[in-house]
Amino acid sequence: MDVLIVGSGGREHALAAAIAGSPLCGALHAAPGNPGIAAVARCHPVAAADVDGLVALAHDLAVELVVVGPEVALVAGLADALRHAGIATFGPGAAGARLEGSKAFAKEVMLSAGVPTARGLTAITAEEALAAIATLGGRVVVKADGLAAGKGVIVCDDTTQAESAVATLAGQPLVIEERLDGVEVSLLALCHGEVAVALPPARDAKPLFDDDQGPNTGGMGACSPVAGLDAATVDALVASIHVPVLRELARRGVSFSGCLYAGLMLTADGPRVLEFNTRFGDPETQAVVPRIAEDLLTVLHATAVGTLEQRPLAVHPGGSVAVVLAAAGYPDTPRAGDEITGVADAADLADIYHAGTALRNGRLVTAGGRVLAVSAVGPSVDDAGRTVYEALARITFTGMQWRSDIAARAGTLPGQ
Repeated sequence: MDVLIVGSGGREHALAAAIAGSPLCGALHAAPGNPGIAAVARCHPVAAADVDGLVALAHDLAVELVVVGPEVALVAGLADALRHAGIATFGPGAAGARLEGSKAFAKEVMLSAGVPTARGLTAITAEEALAAIATLGGRVVVKADGLAAGKGVIVCDDTTQAESAVATLAGQPLVIEERLDGVEVSLLALCHGEVAVALPPARDAKPLFDDDQGPNTGGMGACSPVAGLDAATVDALVASIHVPVLRELARRGVSFSGCLYAGLMLTADGPRVLEFNTRFGDPETQAVVPRIAEDLLTVLHATAVGTLEQRPLAVHPGGSVAVVLAAAGYPDTPRAGDEITGVADAADLADIYHAGTALRNGRLVTAGGRVLAVSAVGPSVDDAGRTVYEALARITFTGMQWRSDIAARAGTLPGQ
């Protein structure tokens, strides 16, 4: 079948690479794509937020499946428009994507569905936010209610930091949550209606520097699996988190179809949901997709057309690691135009997924905050990590930033 992938990041490159390897894949297209995706797909200069342009492109290409990567396109209703045009689409409509587009809405759905989550309050004004901080005790997490590219979250140690966070995120609705302690885990599931099929769990790293220091980013790397999360535990988590949310959405007249990503905190008192995303995670996809041991295109298409079966996915044993290489100045003001060298040499050892790259006069240069992700699988997370760090040592660009502790995040669960 002919396929169109929407997006231009490392997530979309990982999906494109997997789909290109499917025996079912005919012509593979991407919009807008990037230089890495261009090696496996034909790229078209249509922006991910251009709903009308993407529908016209999918129609002109006569594709049989569109896989939507970025949340901005889903929240804008791209999947609705494509389905209205009769095109099978992987990704929820705008009503389902609201789980990611509004943290306040997600909190409301979780409470209605009986899904465990952090105690939180929604604030429209700064005065309401300060009152919420006082109620929750100062040690809180301040979140922008809407989309913020993974960077609208500020973790605070005390009231002073929390009040500063409110000032930083001023001018928009906020969700103020109690700060939880434990192990953060990303648990993604392919979903259609009330069917939810788990992907391998992963741990990502949001802060810029080792040991979770520095500002939050869109994600500096991920590893899979997570110690202590065996198949039975993962199935239990999906049954107690994803499925009740899907049922609550259905009760509200929303049939969810796509990827439902639960960001969890595994506390000593059990799991709590920190957030929902309504698409594949980035950089989790670069670590999780290489572990899937069956044809990804088949299951994505089944999800899109409603024939997804409630069964475990086949998964490669061992582990995987993906480490992000970020531009100088990221996450505040990423510098663009720095030449990137060594990618071909690194690709002899690991998978290199492009995110913020561009070709200028035949040279590969930085063109975004997160530039590349270096990913590998191995007999264990540690083995995969050694391969990744050996490979990324071959890549250079001015001001390159990365974390050296991603593989170590496989960790142990509370109480172990």
